Amino acid sequence: MKISKIIIFIFLFLCSLNANQSSKKLAYIVSDLDIPFWQIMSKGIKEKANEFGYEVDIYSSQNLKKNELENLAIALSSKIDGLVISPINSSSAVTLLEIAKTKNIPVVIADIGSDSENYLSFISSDNQNGAYELGKILTKYMKELEINKEGTVGIIAIPQKRANGKARTLGFMEALNEENIKSAGLYQQVDFSYKETYNYSKKLIDENKNLRAIWLQGSDKYKGALDAIKDSKKEGEIALICFDAEPEFLEMIPKGILIGSAMQQPYLMGQEAVISLDNFFNKKEVVKEKKLPILAISKDNIEEKLQTIKLNVLGIKE
Repeated sequence: MKISKIIIFIFLFLCSLNANQSSKKLAYIVSDLDIPFWQIMSKGIKEKANEFGYEVDIYSSQNLKKNELENLAIALSSKIDGLVISPINSSSAVTLLEIAKTKNIPVVIADIGSDSENYLSFISSDNQNGAYELGKILTKYMKELEINKEGTVGIIAIPQKRANGKARTLGFMEALNEENIKSAGLYQQVDFSYKETYNYSKKLIDENKNLRAIWLQGSDKYKGALDAIKDSKKEGEIALICFDAEPEFLEMIPKGILIGSAMQQPYLMGQEAVISLDNFFNKKEVVKEKKLPILAISKDNIEEKLQTIKLNVLGIKE
């Protein structure tokens, strides 16, 4: 009889643990879910949340601060237990963190960054080192073609108000400076559209007769840059190098259409964000800041990194 009571007690105790676990509700507020990078991160968040038995709602802000605040209000009204945010920029994150703090909601920042450290954990990529390693791929390419002395490099950047944007530019420029390769100028993206990418690429080409490469600090609008190069009859003369990745890059890099790409691991980042919240809920140690490595990929190493790229970069499960 005593053994039966003990078994029943253990069973009820385990059930209560599962009930408490499954009752947790999370929200993910992301700057713009139309961008594949954020789609992949949200996939990592959803799958890890499901693994832990958490419910998760995802809100896209369409890169508008008004929507971002409205999304936070909706999320808080739904009685969430934890919040993951990929803010529009580092300054808008401050407001979100202040509001969440008033509700005692733990917040994990997943990429972009924040001008405030009032968060539970910050999961990011090592943007500076990743951009530096990417810059080294480009400088090696330019030196092999002997276009490093006169050739310049144009940059189409994500907003430099973002902490990750600043880090990318700093790391990349360090690599260029080491080889005395000059920048042809920098344009900051606003709406992240094909047209904007095309127009900035055309400006860089038209304004710099010695332009030999364009660095796009993103990935999904790469066609805008390639089309500008083609329309300017500069194919084979001006190279393209990117940050992040698209599935097409797996074929484009080996063919030399794209010289290389610094690939973040958004699927893994999303999972790590949920793990931080789970550790908090279970009173385990939470790492305040965690930087994940960026994969600097060229035709020289893409084959050996292929499986990691498919899962952690592109969110493809085979």
